[in-house]
Parts: sequence; C-alpha cells; structure tokens
Amino acid sequence: MELVCELNTSRHIHGILVQSPLPPHMDERAVIEMISPKKDVDAFSPANVGRIMTGDYEFVPCTPAGIMELLSEYHIDVVGKNCVVVGRSNIGKPMAMLLLHKHGTVTVCHSKTKDLKSFTNQADILVSAVGRTKFITGDMVKEGAVVIDVGMNYDENHKRCGDIDFESVSKKVAYITPVPGGVGPMTITMLMKNTLKAAKMSRGL
Repeated sequence: MELVCELNTSRHIHGILVQSPLPPHMDERAVIEMISPKKDVDAFSPANVGRIMTGDYEFVPCTPAGIMELLSEYHIDVVGKNCVVVGRSNIGKPMAMLLLHKHGTVTVCHSKTKDLKSFTNQADILVSAVGRTKFITGDMVKEGAVVIDVGMNYDENHKRCGDIDFESVSKKVAYITPVPGGVGPMTITMLMKNTLKAAKMSRGL
C-alpha cells in the first residue's frame, strides 16, 4: 500500500496497473482502490468504473477499448445491433456498457443463463469472455455475425486458443478475431494509449 501511495504522488509516474494474481497475503481489490483514478490506466478503480457507467470517462479498460477500436477500424456499426456479451467479469461488464453507449441492444449472458444458445444465435455482434476452451461452437452463432474472442486458453495439445471454436465458427461469420493475435495486441495498444493520455493529462495537455 505504501508503494501505491508513493506512485500516486510521484510526478515521474503516469500510469499504474496491478499485475494479477497478487501474492495471497495482498488484497487485490484494496490495492486497486488505492490507485489514483488519474493514473489508473487499467480503469478498474471504483471511480473509473463508475464513470464508464455514465459515459463520462477518461479511461476505459484496455480489452473492451481495444475491441471497440477494432469494430471502428473495420467500420462495423453497432447502432441497433443485437450485441451479446458472454461473461460478466471486469471485461464483460464494461464491454456491455461501451456497446450500449454506441446504441447497441445489449444482452449479457453468464453461468446462470438458461439456454445460452438461444441468445448467441441472435447476436449480430458476439463477444465471448468466459475463459473456457472452444466454448462457443459453430451451431451457436448465426450466419454473418461478428465474433470477438477474448478468451486466452490452452487446448488438449497445449496450444493457445480462445473461447471460440475457430474452425467451426469461422465458416459462418463475417468477422472473427483469432487467438493469439486478435484482441491481445489491441489490449496492449490501448494500455499504451491510456498511459500516454494519463501523461498528457498530468501536464494539462
């Protein structure tokens, strides 16, 4: 905690993030809550999470921000689209809010959702962030959908893969992000963008 306080007040430090998991004796939530919102480049502090809800934010969690950047870059319009986010983690919840701010019709599915397939089959834009290997299969998506894979898992051959069964899903959809090489690089890019923004803000720019 002392280190976080020191970093918060340092003029030479512009961004702070917590690399999970922390050692067992440390309370991750308490550490995150200690971070100054102006240096919270992961946007996980309560103040920044609250601002995402209202749409008046300086920082956005890096993975959802990267996904929105991908959608924009490929000219994928969110307005009026059925957007389904599978997962209600610190990635899933802000992802849903960002899609809502862009006027998507958003549904969040989770471990207690009944008949998940009935929701995913209606999705124009499907974001999966559950951390389960090849969880979303071809029969769970509709033709021409946009599918974003946030998962970072390993298959039975110890090969890195996502939540999406790429082989079956890619045959049906208009766009799909690969794992690795899809959302991951965008997450890092958005972290750099947030850090640069924090540095500029600290100088009144």
